[in-house]
Amino acid sequence: MIYNYDYVPQPPQAWPFPHPVQPNFPTAGWPFAAAPWASEQEYDMREREQTLTFVLIHGAWADASFWAGTAAELRKKGHTVYVPEYPGHGADPNKKVTHAMLSKSIADYIISHNLHNIILVGHSFGGSLVQKVAELVPDRLRRLVFLNAFVLKDGERVADEFPPTVIAVFEQLRKSTKDDTIMLPFPLYRETFANLGSMEQVQMMYKKVSPEPAAPSFEKLDLKKFYSLTIPKSYLHLTDDTALPLGNPDYGWHPHMSSRLGLFRLIQTSGDHMTTIQFEPKRIARKLYEAARD
Repeated sequence: MIYNYDYVPQPPQAWPFPHPVQPNFPTAGWPFAAAPWASEQEYDMREREQTLTFVLIHGAWADASFWAGTAAELRKKGHTVYVPEYPGHGADPNKKVTHAMLSKSIADYIISHNLHNIILVGHSFGGSLVQKVAELVPDRLRRLVFLNAFVLKDGERVADEFPPTVIAVFEQLRKSTKDDTIMLPFPLYRETFANLGSMEQVQMMYKKVSPEPAAPSFEKLDLKKFYSLTIPKSYLHLTDDTALPLGNPDYGWHPHMSSRLGLFRLIQTSGDHMTTIQFEPKRIARKLYEAARD
């Protein structure tokens, strides 16, 4: 055999016939793009798989309007959302309230609206309310979600979860009032509760802050029944929240308090205590859904 090296046949630039076993996938319609988990459209498709009923409970130095943006985003996705107000907050001028009054008012709201199979969400102080409401209407609850919220031990007070220096400040503030309330000084609110916010955002939020009834945070709560319940639980942790000390094993949201829930689902995202929920409601709604879905 003689080889002619002067001319070497070159392969065609493109194979003229399709491979016999090559699937004919339409490029535009193939759902698995480079990163489907980052696709907003793909996420919306998954989110519509289950519609839920949420009851959102705000925390201290806030009222029901705190949830306005998040509630609107959840409703856009087809969820049903209720945002009850409890005594001593919102338009109620009476600050002489007890923790039992607050939790009972939420339980009564759930019963009067004939709500069942609900996702009960508590933020901050609202976590202690979720614990007591769960004791009152356990058969109506599908899941409990704590959003940087207090999870108290049996016989504990909300105030017990603050460092002694903070408790001393709160005690001094409540003694300086005639109606036993605590008004957060702006520097404290700005640096610890809204550390990620712009000055404009923080000033806007602070204008809505009213004095918080002090007594409910200084009451010891009997939570034996709560710790006997088998309702599924989730903890949504905003990782930049400095309202409680970060990195101190004796204080903090997660894992210090979240671990008290036993078996629970953990969802995490960046955010501070007040700013993120009010100014990034779409992301918070998404994370609440992840915490709440089956």
